[in-house]
Amino acid sequence: MKNVNTILIANRGEIASRIIRTCKKMGITSVAVYSEADKYLPFVQEADVAIHIGDPEPVKSYLDQDKIIAAALQSSADAIHPGYGFLSENASFAKRCADEEIIFIGPKPEAIEAMGSKSKAKALMEKSGVPVIPGYKGKDQSESVLKAEALKIGFPLLLKATAGGGGKGMRIVYKEEEIDEAISSAKREAQSAFGNDELLIEKYIECGRHIEFQIFGDQHGNVIHVLERECTIQRRYQKVIEESPSSIMTNPLRTTMGETAVVAAKALKYDNAGTVEFIFDDKTGDFYFLEVNTRLQVEHPVTEVITGLDLVQMQIESVQGLRLPIQQEDVQGNGYAIEARLYAEDASNNFAPVTGKVHKFDFPEVEGLRVESAIKSGSEISMFYDPMIAKIVVKDKDRQTAHGKLRYVLQNLICQGTVTNAPFLQTLLQHQDFKEGKYDTHFIEKHIDLSKINDLSEQDTEEAAIAATLFSWNQRNASRNMLSSLPSGWRNSFYEHQKETFLIHQNKLTVKYKYEDKIFTVLIGEKEFEVQIIAINEETIRLSINGLQKDFTITNVDNDYFVHSATIGNLQISKQDRFPLKKKEKVHGGYEAPIPSQIVKINIAAGDTIKEGDSMIVLSSMKMETHITADKEGIIDEVFVEEGANVEAGFVLLTIKEN
Repeated sequence: MKNVNTILIANRGEIASRIIRTCKKMGITSVAVYSEADKYLPFVQEADVAIHIGDPEPVKSYLDQDKIIAAALQSSADAIHPGYGFLSENASFAKRCADEEIIFIGPKPEAIEAMGSKSKAKALMEKSGVPVIPGYKGKDQSESVLKAEALKIGFPLLLKATAGGGGKGMRIVYKEEEIDEAISSAKREAQSAFGNDELLIEKYIECGRHIEFQIFGDQHGNVIHVLERECTIQRRYQKVIEESPSSIMTNPLRTTMGETAVVAAKALKYDNAGTVEFIFDDKTGDFYFLEVNTRLQVEHPVTEVITGLDLVQMQIESVQGLRLPIQQEDVQGNGYAIEARLYAEDASNNFAPVTGKVHKFDFPEVEGLRVESAIKSGSEISMFYDPMIAKIVVKDKDRQTAHGKLRYVLQNLICQGTVTNAPFLQTLLQHQDFKEGKYDTHFIEKHIDLSKINDLSEQDTEEAAIAATLFSWNQRNASRNMLSSLPSGWRNSFYEHQKETFLIHQNKLTVKYKYEDKIFTVLIGEKEFEVQIIAINEETIRLSINGLQKDFTITNVDNDYFVHSATIGNLQISKQDRFPLKKKEKVHGGYEAPIPSQIVKINIAAGDTIKEGDSMIVLSSMKMETHITADKEGIIDEVFVEEGANVEAGFVLLTIKEN
């Protein structure tokens, strides 16, 4: 048996915190590595030791093998846990760990290498009798050959990076005229994310469900599956909701798919945690192999809470040479679990990632709730990494009860300072087809109107404005030291109201109010409200509005008020100055960065003629590419950025002039 006394975690955020938790439980010293952007994140403080390894860009920190190994040697780490993403499925890194006599907490390098290329993985699975989707997985990766093979397969088809997952380097192509740009874009994104631009092409199954089986092996040849997770609900080819058991699963189907997953694992002589992913065709009832993820999955807590197992502990025990603590017949699911990924993104803007400072971050106390979080109150959301900020896991006796609890958690989640996908998740949970388990991988685009995700009712808008007004009133009243004998808001004209004007979702709303005998008379337009402050502290105000009491959590930063209530959700509203500053004028013909980004490709130069729809600049933010396209014909006037530069939201990238 190999002893593991110190583990370096070659990752960041919530997965680093998760691994640290098991290290503490097992009495193992944990070592965190962190980039400059992550210096103040929770995982750095939670680790027993933390080592700075470089600049925010992943290639200069979390993907730099030299720095990771040096940190492991500096801290005398016996082992490295790679988490997921970054170096977790990098066979050369696993081999390098072995060369340095450091234990890599994952499967042996040969298994990673075999599954590291999706094309090689499909070939191995075919040989082992595992059903696979028809497609091209050849070595010739020239764009001309890829296009020719795509035309042979027919549309729709799926381009997929062979070296990684998470939707990076993945494109669905529906017609021939899209194929050239799709291939070059997928290759570029794959190269950026994984350091490898190899693609495979598959026939695309339009009515499919994504079902994966957790597998686990040890160094004695034992392999089991630990039930399924359904991951069908996705956006941008990344999972949003994961649940177990699957709503379509029967005992015979679970047995068949589980046994197939074990066959796949045994073909690899698998000896740690992994996942065999399948696509299930709703039309035919057939299922096909997609890939083996040779690492711990983001959604592993779903399996942990229904089985009671600690998969990270099992990983550590496996690399120490211990046998699996359970056999296949011992694996039992208890109840139902669902995981919702909380992202810093604007669902109404096609899930565009956002950055910013989270002023307050908190969850309600709910039985069966488990939160895996990357941040805390005061944390900054960086442009350099994936926008997931937390995983919200709820377990209960059945699907309906757990969904009800998850809705409650999302209603009472406080995340003030940045936009999140919480309103989208609430909308999803309320959809009748989702409640009944009737969905496929296209559910979001087919059934969810993203344009209305952030819409507020008139009542919610009015309540938010009233809460911000009286919270502001109380702040001023508490800080007064002149004429304190006069009532707050005193006027020499009895009929004159105080007033505040707010900007809410680009709409102005004016609140007028008077205070007399502990009661506020509030006017909004033609409506009158009787309001009383029931209780108040530095961050929460409880109001009675026309006899209905509610709590509002409020953070005030300059003229911005971040308001939360169970019905409103998390809302940012801005108080308008009496003498507002003149707004910055828009640059004529200018194109701005929509979000903080890195410039990854410039397709134009000054003097070029462009037409509507042309891709001019490609940005990357939070591991996602965004194309800046021309909205009209013209001539490029000036380009203000260079490839590799980092820019803030609103930075003018280029200007065009008309022909």
